[in-house]
Amino acid sequence: MKKRMALLMTGVLAVASLAGCGGSKTSATTAAPETTKETQTTAAAKQDGGKLTMSWWGNQVRNERTQAALDLYAEKNPGITIEGQFSEWSDYWNKLATSAAGQSIPDIVQMDYMYIDQYVKNDLLVDLKPYIDDKTLDVSNITENTMATGTVEGGVYAICAGINSPAMMYNKTLLDQNGITVKDYLTIDEFEELCRQIYKKTGYKTSIVYGTAQTYLDYFMRAYDVVLFGDKKMGGTKESYIPFFEMYTRGLKEGWLIDPGVFAEISVGSVEQDPMVYGSSPDTMSWCAFANSNQLTAIQKAAPEGVTVGMTTWPSPDPKKSGYLKSSQFFSIGAHTKNAEEAVKVLNFLVNSSDANNILLGERGVPASSKIAEELSPKMDPINQEIIRYINEVITPNSSPINPPQPDGASEVFNLLNQVQEQLCYGAYDAATAAEEFYNGANKIMSQK
Repeated sequence: MKKRMALLMTGVLAVASLAGCGGSKTSATTAAPETTKETQTTAAAKQDGGKLTMSWWGNQVRNERTQAALDLYAEKNPGITIEGQFSEWSDYWNKLATSAAGQSIPDIVQMDYMYIDQYVKNDLLVDLKPYIDDKTLDVSNITENTMATGTVEGGVYAICAGINSPAMMYNKTLLDQNGITVKDYLTIDEFEELCRQIYKKTGYKTSIVYGTAQTYLDYFMRAYDVVLFGDKKMGGTKESYIPFFEMYTRGLKEGWLIDPGVFAEISVGSVEQDPMVYGSSPDTMSWCAFANSNQLTAIQKAAPEGVTVGMTTWPSPDPKKSGYLKSSQFFSIGAHTKNAEEAVKVLNFLVNSSDANNILLGERGVPASSKIAEELSPKMDPINQEIIRYINEVITPNSSPINPPQPDGASEVFNLLNQVQEQLCYGAYDAATAAEEFYNGANKIMSQK
């Protein structure tokens, strides 16, 4: 019960922050069976019918393409139906935690790097290794490094759904009209000077990850060789975090940072309501959005008619040191499934089928399967060709390994970060106070885990 409540709170805290196994374990979360192939196959034999569920977070483009791919699988496999359950990021983890607590986690779930460790340790995901060993799940065209991101304590609990990288989207049309260019690998000083220039010429302000700051903080601190989480403590010192918060205080003081009140009127984390594409005037809109490379398609679709969206690296004190490639998200099998074998076959279809990927078209990122990526490349529209170019030519030559998955307590730390950010942006804290409040509070959280 203690673990179950801990996981449920993890989901609730994830919503508040708006944000990504070998050996035997005894779960206090649920009475989930051991996730061996034999027990799951036995359970499948008792199943009444062939109905599966799959849950994911995303935008309208992802929703439509994913459901179409699932419908194609059902068409090819009479007797199987797959119910798609999709949410925006702000709701997804709360719903997933609630279903996990009720022993009804969906058969197939979209999983994030931020939470995989917690779900594995609570016995909520199926170990896919037996299905890989018997070739039900083909990973022969996925690199060892990519497979490692879904591996926990010797078990394989997640398969990469796409490869991407942090990317700053921007209103290229607006900037072109005003003779402003954006280069890759902007330092913080260069980024802030660009923000001043854009504000002076156009009136458009800048949005720097309000309410979902955790990923950007992690990226930013890599420039200082600080890994965000240590062993039951935070990396760095409280002074290490001052430069991150100073960006916000300078932007507010100089007028180019978007007012935090704008975010009270929109759904934070929604592509369609991001200030770069949604708003009534330059004063409530941003010229840029901190996103991921695989979101270019959705942001371009959400942008006002006639606006072309550009893409570059996130600004950092040392942007080449900060950069990394990551699994945009994963596909996993929920431990409560009554038909693990069929669920794995669906997963294999999404990862390895040419027909499925001709529908999905890399919306979740560059396909993990090198074979599928090579097949899709010439079929891609210009937007997806740009995503591939960005990954291959901009990020790959100047990236380093991603930091380890966040440990227990990370969701609470990120919730604290967003609370501190809010206080800072409303003027209650200066940068030094914000850094101290965050660092001390985060260390207290981690020391209790």
